[in-house]
Amino acid sequence: MTIIDRLIAPGATRGEIAAGFGAATGGALLVLFLALDARLPALAVVVVVVIAFDLFGGAVVNATGSAKRWFHRPGRTAVHHLGFVAGHVHPFVLAAVVPGFTWTTAAATYGAVLAGAVLVEFAPAALRRPVAFAVTALALTPILALAPPPAAVAWFVPVLMVKLLLAHLLPEDRPAT
Repeated sequence: MTIIDRLIAPGATRGEIAAGFGAATGGALLVLFLALDARLPALAVVVVVVIAFDLFGGAVVNATGSAKRWFHRPGRTAVHHLGFVAGHVHPFVLAAVVPGFTWTTAAATYGAVLAGAVLVEFAPAALRRPVAFAVTALALTPILALAPPPAAVAWFVPVLMVKLLLAHLLPEDRPAT
């Protein structure tokens, strides 16, 4: 398995690879400028740029046909999908290094994403997409209103939810029969 197979998916097209790395690079550069403008400490700048590369790229990669086929191939279960989501402990990393990113924001974000993933994963197949969008919209509102992250990382909660709830958990559309 090549590095591209691991970062994108086996059989990824040139277009999927370009879109994934383009979004990852663009997101990382955008976040770099935001972090520098906010005068975040050096460690925080490095961490948010790395997280941005992962999330912006992952939001696009997880939406590709190749990744959908890979992550939803036969034998993959709810345990695999929820494990992937649970492994995204990024909110706690941000709370540890970004001034103003509170542990409350981290816990609320992580809890909302994990609870949302459970709801999506166990929704009837025909309702997974609308449930994913409902959970995302409903979870973003209280987090951003009641426990908002600092402006330099305001992108984090929505992009994390797009990557995990809207891109990763939803299988590839099946052609209508």
